[in-house]
Amino acid sequence: MKVVRQEMRGAVRWVIMDRPDSLNAFSAELMDELADAFIEAAVDQATKVLVLTGAGRAFSAGADLKSMGGNQATPRHGLKGLLHAVIDFPKPFLIAANGLGVGIGCTLLGLADTALAAASSRFRCPFSALGLTAEAASTVTFARLMGYQRASWFLLSSEWLSAEKASEYGLIHTVYPDDELLGEVTRRAEVLAELPIASLMKTKALMTRSRNDELKVAVDLENAALDQLAGGPANKEALLAFKAKRPPDFSLL
Repeated sequence: MKVVRQEMRGAVRWVIMDRPDSLNAFSAELMDELADAFIEAAVDQATKVLVLTGAGRAFSAGADLKSMGGNQATPRHGLKGLLHAVIDFPKPFLIAANGLGVGIGCTLLGLADTALAAASSRFRCPFSALGLTAEAASTVTFARLMGYQRASWFLLSSEWLSAEKASEYGLIHTVYPDDELLGEVTRRAEVLAELPIASLMKTKALMTRSRNDELKVAVDLENAALDQLAGGPANKEALLAFKAKRPPDFSLL
């Protein structure tokens, strides 16, 4: 069963993460299908704009913690392949954050050309609380969007950020009432889709010409750090606490 659904609405490709019962948590299958969607849209002449959103009440709850350590399928693209595909995507890329955004459901905001959110959305980067570190080049993008000190606190503290604060800090472009978000994103996407694709792509290429290589290096460094920390004492304690539905105890770590 597909976990990413795609709809062409004119020249706008809507890519919908479709695991609503799991709050669109990222499994190996979701990462692979999402990477495929970006790769296909990049070369599809009918696609001028890509909009990413989530089915149900969440944008994405981040990594699928319930499946960590389980028998997930071997990924074809994995996290690195997905993030490189997003960074290299040559056309306008909009996010409609329709609800909860945690982990990669939050860090992806930094890779969008424009991120828009529902008023009830909340965002969190729980990496420190999981004994891990940040990903999706957020160690670079968040500081640029939010300023170093705000980004540092957000990434280090594992605290929640409201949609309103995320907009104030520059992580979100505009916040809309929940029932108006998709209509407003549709309007914005159609504004872009009516313009010549050559101009859109050239402008984006000029804006990202010195950024993309740096972000891919950041992704690779972050992934190496994640591999180093995954399975370590703090990460094991965090996952045990999650499964036992208790607070983790990092006092000796």
